[in-house]
Amino acid sequence: MAKVQSNFRCSECGWTTLKWAGRCGECQAWGTVVDVMDAAPSRFVRPATVSEARAARPITAISADEVAHWPSGIGEFDRVLGGGIVPGATILLSGEPGVGKSTLLLEVASKAAAGGMRVLYVTAEESVSQVRLRAQRTGALQPELFLAAETDLATILGHIDQVQPHLLIVDSVQTVSSSLTDGLAGGPAQVREVASTLIRVSKDRNLPVLLVGHVTKDGSIAGPRLLEHLVDVVCQFEGDRQTALRFVRAHKNRFGSTDEVGCFEMTGDGIAEVADPSGLFLSRGTGALFGPVSGTCVTVAADGRRALPVEVQALIVKTSAPNPRRVTNGVDSSRVAMLLAVLERRAGMKLSEHDVYVSTVGGIRLTEPGADLAIALAIASAYSNKAFPPTLVAVGEISLAGEIRPVSQAKQRIAEARRLGFTTVIDADLGHLREAMRKAFASAVVEQADVPAF
Repeated sequence: MAKVQSNFRCSECGWTTLKWAGRCGECQAWGTVVDVMDAAPSRFVRPATVSEARAARPITAISADEVAHWPSGIGEFDRVLGGGIVPGATILLSGEPGVGKSTLLLEVASKAAAGGMRVLYVTAEESVSQVRLRAQRTGALQPELFLAAETDLATILGHIDQVQPHLLIVDSVQTVSSSLTDGLAGGPAQVREVASTLIRVSKDRNLPVLLVGHVTKDGSIAGPRLLEHLVDVVCQFEGDRQTALRFVRAHKNRFGSTDEVGCFEMTGDGIAEVADPSGLFLSRGTGALFGPVSGTCVTVAADGRRALPVEVQALIVKTSAPNPRRVTNGVDSSRVAMLLAVLERRAGMKLSEHDVYVSTVGGIRLTEPGADLAIALAIASAYSNKAFPPTLVAVGEISLAGEIRPVSQAKQRIAEARRLGFTTVIDADLGHLREAMRKAFASAVVEQADVPAF
């Protein structure tokens, strides 16, 4: 008789231990270690007969043809996927609630159906009438786009056999359940069963599948970590509800690079791709009305392989409070605090007597150190009340010693700045922050102190 022992297993990653633990030793998740009963196998697995079609072959005898992509009709989405959708691929698109995942996939389904492909859109969270209203608003009504509101996995497989689609979209994988597995929909066991079944159907039928995934409070994909290992592509749909800007990034891609970023904009008619987002993060109208404005500087941020020009704005207000305020929006507050210390120690600016406000234009967030020089110059411009010319751009990382360090993809950033009309480039070639400030202030003008009355 097989010996039965009590083991504890993590429901997220499958890590096992003989004793209970509050935290998984593999994925470090809390409260996921549960008691399971495992029976030791009583016999060995016998080898199976391998058919001639499935026999192992030398790697040199296997065809090295490239995987064919077919375009989805949305250029920014194809950029992230590596050229388009691959037949038989499983793509997981995750994002926060309300960011626009369903709107984007409905647009993909509409473009594919308009191109003559039969698309099956399975909605497990909405009714077919709700999806139809959204499709009517966004102009996605196509005769080859089939809708089904189902939460049972077996019924979804029946729809696939009946419709015979060329593209399958499931919204979302956490709301579909299987009667063969215990637990509620969205549980680790149910998510594993649903995902593995849909992936098996995708590979057997050479059918591309797009799955929508929920996220947790910390922004990670809900469900077991195994879900990300099973799928071929993992895309993250990011954006703030307060702004119309959206980004799609690939964290995993078996058919292309993970350095590409897709840029979209939410409009009243749906979601629109932004092929050239250079104008979204720059403000050019202020100088025409009030003259040059101090406290602004433009940098070129690298997001994957994409170079994005971003304007950084700073405001300095003198205060008598013992603890001056440091308010940031779109930039790292600790990075700004370090740059304020460098400016006060290396450039002689008495910033400890002023409130400092730093923000980006357009709602974009700068996390890379390549924006240090632009932030420092914007603060210096606001402190001295001198405005830089609109053709100046700054790219570089600042060390605690005041040195300007080179950044990655410097040539690509400068080329993008030249394309947009920036003629004065301040970068690591100047060596030190003082030299960069000297060159920047050489063509600066004093801002008008009084605002015209209306």
